[in-house]
Amino acid sequence: MTPELTAFVRRELSQPLPAAIRVFAQALAKAAGARAALFYGSVLRTGDLAGVLDFYLLTETPPRQGLDRWLWPRVGYRRLEIEGREVRAKVATLPLATFARAAGDGALDTTIWTRFVQPAALAFAEDAAVEAQVVAAVAAAAETATRYAAALGPASGTAEDYWAGLFRRTYRAELRVEAPGREREILAFDPPRYAALLPLAWASAGVSCSQSDGVLTPKLPPGQRTGLLKAWGRRQAVGRPLNAARLMKAAFTFEGAARYAAWKIERHTGVAIPLTPWRERHPILAAPGVAWRLWRAKRR
Repeated sequence: MTPELTAFVRRELSQPLPAAIRVFAQALAKAAGARAALFYGSVLRTGDLAGVLDFYLLTETPPRQGLDRWLWPRVGYRRLEIEGREVRAKVATLPLATFARAAGDGALDTTIWTRFVQPAALAFAEDAAVEAQVVAAVAAAAETATRYAAALGPASGTAEDYWAGLFRRTYRAELRVEAPGREREILAFDPPRYAALLPLAWASAGVSCSQSDGVLTPKLPPGQRTGLLKAWGRRQAVGRPLNAARLMKAAFTFEGAARYAAWKIERHTGVAIPLTPWRERHPILAAPGVAWRLWRAKRR
């Protein structure tokens, strides 16, 4: 891993954040016994604290039993009043060691390196040693992502061509339903950032690259390209079943699912869904009744 890539990642993870986000991250980490909290997603890009914040909490030890050991991360919904306003977050929790292994392509999963090659901030770290581990893992995610971008992408192209192609492939592999052009929206948020990161990560990953007038040509030895394509084939084959299993697990284990759904429905439709104890305990069984209520509200 080159010092240049490490420095790039460290600067980005150290970016300033609103105080409310750091307060929330520290509270979440304390409650979960987490060593670090990564903040990412749409609110990082927009700064709109009225939305739902996205956090990854990184813990010390893996769960000893249950589905969390195999179908990570554990997902939940949290709310906290900060300076007189309610702030909401969707929280994913997994061990730091698992996060680092997945970021470095040590697992068939693609979700970690796909998400954390995009902008993120380290909202909380227990100490400098933990911060260094997180920086190294996120830098490894950039190496992993760009190696696949070189293998799966065109022989030559702009940085946007490689990133957009990679994101489209991972969306399909992960069973993610994204609107057409979603990858371009992500890239449009900060084109210079992605243009700078691609050759930095390639150099760190040992992928040589020539560049002329914004057109890049990565040079992968035939054996390395073949190996990456085979590795991608395995990830593509298991990606949809794996993420379908995660969605099924989340349907039954998402902490605070009913409150999260009620908030989303009211935010997007204006229809308030009363939360009864039964609905909170059984969000899946309650779904048909909620759908009926929405249908009736729209007909008025």
